[in-house]
Amino acid sequence: MLDTMQWVLGALSGGLVGFSLGLVGGGGSILAVPLMVYLVGVSQPHVAIGTSALAVAANAATGLLQHARVANVRWKAGLLFAGAGILGAFGGSTAGKNFDGQGLLFLFAILMIVVGALMLRSRKDAGETGADLTRANAPKVIGYGLGAGVVSGFFGIGGGFLIVPGLIAATRMPMIAAVGTSLVAVTAFGLTTAANYAFSGLVNWELALVFIVGGVLGSFLGTLAARRLSGGGHLKTVFAGLIFVVAAYMLWQSASALGV
Repeated sequence: MLDTMQWVLGALSGGLVGFSLGLVGGGGSILAVPLMVYLVGVSQPHVAIGTSALAVAANAATGLLQHARVANVRWKAGLLFAGAGILGAFGGSTAGKNFDGQGLLFLFAILMIVVGALMLRSRKDAGETGADLTRANAPKVIGYGLGAGVVSGFFGIGGGFLIVPGLIAATRMPMIAAVGTSLVAVTAFGLTTAANYAFSGLVNWELALVFIVGGVLGSFLGTLAARRLSGGGHLKTVFAGLIFVVAAYMLWQSASALGV
């Protein structure tokens, strides 16, 4: 059972997660996992990972609806990417459950820093308006989808911080379109990972509900902000900055727990 403070902190954390998903299509579990562990007080990292996967999937679906309303979703590319990644997410989550929890968080943070650096390097590339799935780029979409699914499942994340750059690399779509489209796959990966963790009893259903409720409002506000920041590479800069800040904190916390 959650106490009153955990209910409040869980709802506020869910709002931050929803805002991040609506804004940059990623950062949901990047934020959700450390918030559950270090702020709400979930003592088991694997429970935090499983619970966050469910909450992020639900909040991503809310953000997806918001982006779809303003035509920021490339459905063909998003569905193929998601389909390719579901099998990878299942295999990755199976492996992740058998890996040391603190070690998992440490590796997670290292990966985040690498992805953030890659996004900063490409922030001036505006992409191609109207870019979507084609016969020429379909193999790339499948390959990036499968790879993102494996990593998403292994680390118990929705995977938006991998899916957004993956979609851009595969199709050269603009950042705002990649953000909206990524939520198709974030939802699918999150549900796949959550189902696998739930089967092992590693989901706190009460906390997941609190996160989801808080995330609905956050997702709406994040989508509005994304539309305002969609030009000039600002979204990519925000995306990378979010990754660096949270990764630094996670490295510090997990390294201390590991005695590094």
